[in-house]
Amino acid sequence: MRLLFVGDVVGRSGRAIVVERLPRLVADWKLDFVVVNGENAAGGFGITEPIYQDLIDAGADAITLGNHAWDQREALVFIERAPRLIRPANYPPGTPGRGTSVITAKNGARVLIVNVMGRVFMDPLDDPFATIDRELHACPLGSGADAAVIDMHAEATSEKQGMGFFADGRATLVVGTHTHVPTADHRILPGGTAFVSDVGMTGDYDSIIGMAKEEPLGRFVRRIPSGKFEPAMGPATLCAIAVETDDSTGLATRVAAVRCGGRLEEARPQFWE
Repeated sequence: MRLLFVGDVVGRSGRAIVVERLPRLVADWKLDFVVVNGENAAGGFGITEPIYQDLIDAGADAITLGNHAWDQREALVFIERAPRLIRPANYPPGTPGRGTSVITAKNGARVLIVNVMGRVFMDPLDDPFATIDRELHACPLGSGADAAVIDMHAEATSEKQGMGFFADGRATLVVGTHTHVPTADHRILPGGTAFVSDVGMTGDYDSIIGMAKEEPLGRFVRRIPSGKFEPAMGPATLCAIAVETDDSTGLATRVAAVRCGGRLEEARPQFWE
């Protein structure tokens, strides 16, 4: 099975490169399943229903969220009719939407998607480790699902790495999101789970984590806000992680970084070229 996880889509520039490049990647690489983190897709803050549909139409099979899930208030309503939109599972009981879902891939496989938020330097939500343990027991890899993808939306690298080892051997992929900078530590852990601390953002890298530089830089220097954050609008880089699995176990056999377009050096999985 061939999986692709696309990192945090930031603003119009990020959306544009997904719409432009993802359909071709799906076709050229014969991708079975694509996950996109879309929590920054609407002007850098949250997601709207039309944007959700645009990402689905471009080839996303599931869209995960994070700490900006509800920045666009309409998300609280439309998430109930958006079965492929997954918010963090460790939000309190009664939160709209779903934190986990089993979605059928293009090849007919069952893919478990779980989205959780870390708690280090972030909102004090329910324990993400207990949440993941519960979900993996409820839908085990190999019997309940043919593949399992965990989006660990967290600030601290240590917490993301901890989740990788915690789920090793029980998930296909544990991918870190939120910090918007691609790390070079993608690998297959000893138990067979593919892992990367941060897949990186899909947006304009002539920016400060996707935002036009002037306002955040001014706040660093003067400590006084002078306006609101706005997404950078230059050419975007699509950042993703590519995973190939063993169909008999659901565990990863190969993993590679993907970077297309924009300002970062290109990277592609040689095993699919």
